[in-house]
Amino acid sequence: MLTRKQNELLRFIHERLKETGVPPSFDEMKDALDLRSKSGIHRLIMALEERGFIRRLPNRARALEVIKLPEASTPGPSRARFSPSVIEGNLGRVRTPAPAAHEDDGPAHVSIPVMGRIAAGTPISAIQSRSHTIPMPPDFLSSGEHYALEIRGDSMIEAGIFEGDTVIVKKQDTADSGDIVVALIDDEEATLKRLRKRGASIALEAANPAYETRIFGPDRVRIQGKLVSLLRKY
Repeated sequence: MLTRKQNELLRFIHERLKETGVPPSFDEMKDALDLRSKSGIHRLIMALEERGFIRRLPNRARALEVIKLPEASTPGPSRARFSPSVIEGNLGRVRTPAPAAHEDDGPAHVSIPVMGRIAAGTPISAIQSRSHTIPMPPDFLSSGEHYALEIRGDSMIEAGIFEGDTVIVKKQDTADSGDIVVALIDDEEATLKRLRKRGASIALEAANPAYETRIFGPDRVRIQGKLVSLLRKY
């Protein structure tokens, strides 16, 4: 699912290409989406490219190609804006149940809610609502409440986190420098990154040299949880 701004930008680029055969400039995209800076457009284009909606053609300025459009129609004015807040959404009402013993008297497991998908790369819209639960051994958890997210993207591969993995996150709103966290940027987009504190600023650091470290003011980032374990299917 694309964010509202990602959807708007994709449609704008698509319509401009249909009309003129030439992609819009960054300034035109910024004005069309009513953004204050071109850095926001750069972030949206990276997100659309990573998710396979557009392609940037090499060695050509302003060369963008729309590969596909979302299956769903563009959100209309009556459609509520999606707000991917982990803490304030359904998860806020989820309590980790007490471990239940299996009938064969094996180790007890805890049911963890799976809250959607998150990008380990350019931030994407993530964390919609509880879809299902997965059983987890208590040894894989810490104290407190937890939730699970499915990974999309490859920016954390050097930390051993790959596309298709499921991460288990402890719900908390603080973290130490060096922790891998779920970070909510500008109350709109969520990403999984390593947190680095640089004075009054917050750096979200990838574990893949192909991705740049992104630095934000403290008022732009909210910590939604800390990574505690990971599941992988082969």
